[in-house]
Amino acid sequence: MAADIPDVAGAASDHIPVLLDEVLKTLISSEADLHGAKFVDATFGRGGHSRALLARLPGDAQLLVIDRDPDAIAVAHQLEREDSRVSVCHARFSELAVMLAQRDFSGVQGILLDLGVSSPQLDEGARGFSFRHDGPLDMRMDSSSGETAAQWLNRAEEREIVEVLRNYGEERFAGRIARAIIRARPLTTTQALADTVAQAVPQRGPVKKHPATQTFQAVRIHVNQEFAELEAGLAAAFELLAEGGRLAVISFHSLEDRVVKHTFRTWTRPPAMPRRIPLRHTQMTTAAADIAGPVRAGALELKRNPRARSATLRVIEKKAQHG
Repeated sequence: MAADIPDVAGAASDHIPVLLDEVLKTLISSEADLHGAKFVDATFGRGGHSRALLARLPGDAQLLVIDRDPDAIAVAHQLEREDSRVSVCHARFSELAVMLAQRDFSGVQGILLDLGVSSPQLDEGARGFSFRHDGPLDMRMDSSSGETAAQWLNRAEEREIVEVLRNYGEERFAGRIARAIIRARPLTTTQALADTVAQAVPQRGPVKKHPATQTFQAVRIHVNQEFAELEAGLAAAFELLAEGGRLAVISFHSLEDRVVKHTFRTWTRPPAMPRRIPLRHTQMTTAAADIAGPVRAGALELKRNPRARSATLRVIEKKAQHG
């Protein structure tokens, strides 16, 4: 219940972890023996979920925290110094299998993936994620490596930009925006990109959201290869779970949630079989069971943290396999 959950809202940088109550109630099985249990927070962020989870775990449990953001890792190392149960990895969550193998971290009872961009990343203009704060056009989750958004936008062909905006932003004016970006190059700041998009998009009636919202989402997803990361991360996480272990995923837009939903469905539903094969329902085995989802923030959380409005939580439990 909510009364049992520690107040971790201000644990680091005033970051408010979304769906905290729901994550704790569903990630930890009420039947699980938590002594010596191993959990993974594969998207540490600023540690709100990790700190709350640690408050529920006994002294001999272990928590491995992973993030690709150097700023998040700096916060994670501080938590590691405070709590001996914590160990830290600077890595992508698609590298879960390698990270856990290196640490002999097997038999995991729970893994959390909190997708998308964290509030500190959005609020820090220098990271280049948001059109609301002018800064360098970066958008990399790991600011220490890889191509920036500016570098890609300033070299990409028009057709490639159109495809990214359509596939990852579902942007109906992708063609107009791509042509405007080509004309405006070189783009170096978030404000320049936001203004370029705003001028390219026709305005009809009251504006409900900034016209660059979908463009920024699409470019960020492309720069960080988020869908490839998500697919690889889901597969690795499920493989690493112990029998009865749970995987919880929080997504923040429909494209992410679609990937999670369809992937979970392959594990929680039996394969399609021809109608005439005489199999009973009990003979149709599945790899996992649905525990929760889609779960969304309630009115009280939305009042406290409006950014939780787009969050969706899904949780599955790995079944014992008999063969």
